[in-house]
Amino acid sequence: MKLCMLIPPGEDRRWVVARQMGVTKAIAKLAPELTGKLPPWNLDALRSEVARYRDGGFEVIGLEGDQFDMNRIKLGVPGRDEDIDKYRNMLRNMGQLGIRLLCLNFMVHFGWYRTQTSLAARGGASVSAFDLNKAERDGLTEEGEILPERVWANLEYFLKAVAPVAEEHGVTLGLHPDDPPTPRIRGIARVLTGSDAVLDAIGRVQSSAVRATFCMGTFATAGENVSRAARKMGRDRIAFIHVRDVRGQADFFRETFPDEGQIDMREAFETFADLGLSCPIRPDHAPAMDGDRVQHDRVDGINVGYEANGMIFTVGYMKGLLEANGLYDARH
Repeated sequence: MKLCMLIPPGEDRRWVVARQMGVTKAIAKLAPELTGKLPPWNLDALRSEVARYRDGGFEVIGLEGDQFDMNRIKLGVPGRDEDIDKYRNMLRNMGQLGIRLLCLNFMVHFGWYRTQTSLAARGGASVSAFDLNKAERDGLTEEGEILPERVWANLEYFLKAVAPVAEEHGVTLGLHPDDPPTPRIRGIARVLTGSDAVLDAIGRVQSSAVRATFCMGTFATAGENVSRAARKMGRDRIAFIHVRDVRGQADFFRETFPDEGQIDMREAFETFADLGLSCPIRPDHAPAMDGDRVQHDRVDGINVGYEANGMIFTVGYMKGLLEANGLYDARH
């Protein structure tokens, strides 16, 4: 498997730590607020970022998240076709530069959502947590009620519009489940709330380019056995794996270290080996450990769960499981 990390643009301590851990493959989010450049639908902007990562010792093998404002696409409002055209250009640019993976989500208005970002964890580490009752106290957003039928229609419209371009240019779209996988948050429907829903979305498009990002923590909070969910999806539908652990369920949970949550990690990695997976795999939200910056209020992209020391623990844990199952050899 391809061990990689989500590494933010602009060299910082996470770049140094990744190199020291032997991680050479990067997943990048290259939104303008992070790069100070145009989004990746601009070829020169994308090429310059790929070069910056290469100069730092990393090969960019995938992009992840909203690379520009996707609200009009997700809401299905005027202007979405213009934005979809930009998305198609981004896929063409990725293909031209050899970037073969795009991890995307279709979480409307909110991205991944937490109500607490600095919950005390083992040994004084800090993790994020979610409590639906607490979230609902904030009431409806300015979008009001958004029903699941509308989200499904917008998702299908978008995927059918971009999948042919992804196929043509050799880019795989890894559809990420909604995190948290609750049916709604503050009046806004969440539709990709488990493996069956993700498979439903993939089936509506019938494209070899549209597959799943297998987020272990999200499927666990959805109440699924992670190994059974992986077998149900199968080798041909899993494009990317996110490794993290949790305790709880969709409406009330906390993140954990990967050796203390509710997922049977050994069984999960044995399943990945049995399936013959060779896709990219990365550590997901990790506890902030001693010396890491701790975010105390909001979740925004990679500002929670991606600090350097937490990644050291998780990458080491992953390397052991990968090597034990013949999925990775750090010497090659």
